[in-house]
Amino acid sequence: MPGLAPRLPLEKDPEDGFGLLKTYAALVKQNFKNLLLTAPGERMMDPNFGVGLRNFLFENFTSSTYSELESRIGEQAMQYMPFLELQELNITPVGDSQILHLTIEYSVPSLGFADRISLSSSLRNNEITAI
Repeated sequence: MPGLAPRLPLEKDPEDGFGLLKTYAALVKQNFKNLLLTAPGERMMDPNFGVGLRNFLFENFTSSTYSELESRIGEQAMQYMPFLELQELNITPVGDSQILHLTIEYSVPSLGFADRISLSSSLRNNEITAI
């Protein structure tokens, strides 16, 4: 079966040469992760693209930070993935550990599926782990 797009990060695959995304659900999830993780200005031909989750790592985790992050995710999804409907967004700090968990539930009604993205960010390691 031909693929829709390369799976990121690129990895060798004995069947297709490189790993490929073969379902629209997987393609939407990968594109949504890219939207969340790309910093504004990082994509050369479209400097407005991206939520820039890494930029929020160095913010104090306050209610205004959460509402700014939620607003940014909503605006970016509406502009770049208008077929996607955000169902629920949960931002959860882990005590004083400088770790933030973000879970986004979304659906694509035109394709009839729903999914979830979970991200953990750590200020200590300056890293974001996507699930």
